[in-house]
Amino acid sequence: MLTKFAVTNYRGFANRIEWELSHPANYEFNKTAIKDGIIKNGILYGPNGSGKTNFSLALFDIENHLSQKWKKVDYYANFIYAGNKNGVVTFEYTFQLGNNEIYYAYAKNASGILVEESLSVDNANVFVRKGNSVQIDKQQFPMDESIERNLGNNANNVSIINFLRTSYPLDAEHYLIKLSKFVDSMLWFRNLDIREFIGLESSSTMLDDFIIRNNLLDDFSEFLQQVSGQEFKFMVHNPTDKQILCKIDNDEVPFQLIASTGTRSLQLLYFWLKRINDASFVFIDEFDAFYHFKLAYEVCRRLFAMDCQIFTSSHNTYLMTNDLLRPDCNFILNNNVIKCLADCTDKELRFGHNIEKIYRAGAFHEE
Repeated sequence: MLTKFAVTNYRGFANRIEWELSHPANYEFNKTAIKDGIIKNGILYGPNGSGKTNFSLALFDIENHLSQKWKKVDYYANFIYAGNKNGVVTFEYTFQLGNNEIYYAYAKNASGILVEESLSVDNANVFVRKGNSVQIDKQQFPMDESIERNLGNNANNVSIINFLRTSYPLDAEHYLIKLSKFVDSMLWFRNLDIREFIGLESSSTMLDDFIIRNNLLDDFSEFLQQVSGQEFKFMVHNPTDKQILCKIDNDEVPFQLIASTGTRSLQLLYFWLKRINDASFVFIDEFDAFYHFKLAYEVCRRLFAMDCQIFTSSHNTYLMTNDLLRPDCNFILNNNVIKCLADCTDKELRFGHNIEKIYRAGAFHEE
């Protein structure tokens, strides 16, 4: 699981900003939001322009050079803080994977080229690369000095993690294998003007085609009825059809022509719900942009019942309730700082407290 992430000099974040997930409070309710002492589920709030989307994209930068499933072609168009374009962007990740605590940090220049990289496991250095200098623990990874020098001088932007993982025989429980599997299974997506995703899948999928091909018409219809109360009678004429039809009286209408923006967003969510069991860490950016507030609550309830770490961003404070999560799982991003609600007040917050009302009253100190 991811326990901590920090980024410096990225887009609108001139200074270091950190998200801590390994110190949950001692609440006696909604314990399923915590797993192995780590925050498993949460919602990230913040004013418009505070950087929620940019922060989530920064968190998924690790996909760019460790995974083959990166899918955001315009990512480097606005990568580094405009006031320090000659500097570097620094990323820091801490993972708890089985019995291993893994700390991975690296820096990239404005073009996205790796210029620094380091890895430590259980507080012991595995390798450090800075500029053209590389130091590797040769007890774990014996190699000639010439190979070590070549790693320092490599011009093809290869991560040392990927080099070690593919060049040495490692067992399935090796920390590099576990780290690579975790990163390869991370997923970020959103559905605003355009649909975008990072990770988990290596190619785009037509949603109607996916549902038809996997015989999920009835299941999708039931899903829409359960989460939104909408009733559709779906049909296709042939198993090879590429679009879902809706039966309305004696007529047949393509689903995409009559579905609202919110319902199409639910279709995208449905697709990813069928894939999330394979995910390690999920972030859904502005997941409820087209949802009624009660629908957003129901969607969150389903998401947070899943086993992997799942977080969303939202402006909908209706979700800021102890019926869904807890104060240490609701985070506020404001003025380059992320704090959970539990850390924004000296008062003891209990299950019966209306934390949305407290938040709207301005009683939480977010900075």
